[in-house]
Amino acid sequence: MSTSPILDSKNQPVAIGDIVRVITLSPKFIKSFPEDERILIESMIGQFFKVVDLDEDGYPCVIREWHDERGQIQTHVIGLDSEEMEKV
Repeated sequence: MSTSPILDSKNQPVAIGDIVRVITLSPKFIKSFPEDERILIESMIGQFFKVVDLDEDGYPCVIREWHDERGQIQTHVIGLDSEEMEKV
């Protein structure tokens, strides 16, 4: 894990508990999901999330939850690169 500060797209430090706006996600990353989940992942762009943790590489993680067609909760935890987020 890196000991240097985690920075957003505007070089602002980001820590657990901060609110970030997802400003982009890699098309390759989006395509790594099953087709029926891609729209949910893409819908994260432009939305605000609380940084809930840091992954094993030190990237800030945000969480998205929704209910599927059966009413079951679905969750995705995504680690964001600096250029993918903006601290608010």
